[in-house]
Amino acid sequence: MPYEAPTHTVERSLRATTGAKVIAGVDEVGRGAWAGPVTVCAAITGLRRPPEGLTDSKLLTPRRRDELALVLEGWVTAYALGDASPEEIDALGMTAALRLAAVRALDALPVRPDAVILDGKHDYLGAPWQVRTVIKGDRSCVAVAAASVIAKVRRDRMMAELGPDTEDFAFADNAGYPSPVHRAALEVRGPTPYHRLSWSYLDALPQWRHLKKVRKSDEALELESGGQLGFDF
Repeated sequence: MPYEAPTHTVERSLRATTGAKVIAGVDEVGRGAWAGPVTVCAAITGLRRPPEGLTDSKLLTPRRRDELALVLEGWVTAYALGDASPEEIDALGMTAALRLAAVRALDALPVRPDAVILDGKHDYLGAPWQVRTVIKGDRSCVAVAAASVIAKVRRDRMMAELGPDTEDFAFADNAGYPSPVHRAALEVRGPTPYHRLSWSYLDALPQWRHLKKVRKSDEALELESGGQLGFDF
């Protein structure tokens, strides 16, 4: 299926309007999964011509994603990944968990970016980062597209390697997202240590509903942390 290749338009705009020289594209994978971490990749690409076929990871076949990720890991100027675990997602909620994973990725880069291009319309990163949100940035921005492919391949690989005790859940095929096999295994075996226990899928599993975790309010978490979580009320 034909698609429009991503460009450096947003990167060039940020350079011209803010003076930013080092710009990272940031994208996440795993937000809607029932199991596994949410994974964020931060990628710095400069303004070089991207590898052929680069686009949003969701538009690529698994084989093509794997091939392209291998090329991208050697092509980008720098990249880093950050995860927020199922336990952190349960404790903090998805927005704060995304921020945690993104900060971990950005902090792991060899150089601190002057600006960040964030896929989507919601800035879950916030200060002190200078953020430009771009809807469908994983299709239109080179750095975000690169981040999306690397993040997807790395998280899928991690989910596939969780071990023989999770074979019934077919994580190698569904990466922790809901699927018929995943749902059937949950009904029989209940959630694994890799599942998010604050999510509503447990409401439909009466025999396992007692395992559901109730997340504290953002206000309570902020007070307990002494204001270090950075919620924007």
